[in-house]
Amino acid sequence: FKVYFYFSLIGCVTCLDYDEHYILTFPNGYGSILTVPWIELGGECSINCSKTGYNASIVFHTKPFYGGKKHRITAEIFSPNDKKPFCSIEGEWNGVMYAKYTTGENAVFIDTKKMPTIKKKVRKLEDQDDFESRCLWKDVTYNLKIRDIDAATAAKH
Repeated sequence: FKVYFYFSLIGCVTCLDYDEHYILTFPNGYGSILTVPWIELGGECSINCSKTGYNASIVFHTKPFYGGKKHRITAEIFSPNDKKPFCSIEGEWNGVMYAKYTTGENAVFIDTKKMPTIKKKVRKLEDQDDFESRCLWKDVTYNLKIRDIDAATAAKH
């Protein structure tokens, strides 16, 4: 039995050094409550850069009911106007991902466990508009931090 959380979200990530904007979609979230409960991501996503034309198709694979692994991901990266990917990626989205290039080279694409944690840079709450994420959810966040679930739930409503 899986519980589905479906949100149709689109994000934009800006690479300031290159003045590039990447439009991306997000996977679905699933909560499994059989045996040991866990949350997983599943579904197809995309990343597109209009400036360069590079794009990627990403699939978050859900764990099969019997066997299989959690947190699996596969992806293909395409050059502008190409139908065939120049790079294929597979692994775990919260672990190590491996790249296979059309040149025959195989390499570690990224090891998320070795990545440094970087503190987010956000505007102060008083400088945010009412519906910006941190301002909108500040009461929920505060109450979760102090472990007052009832107050967090009330603030969420």
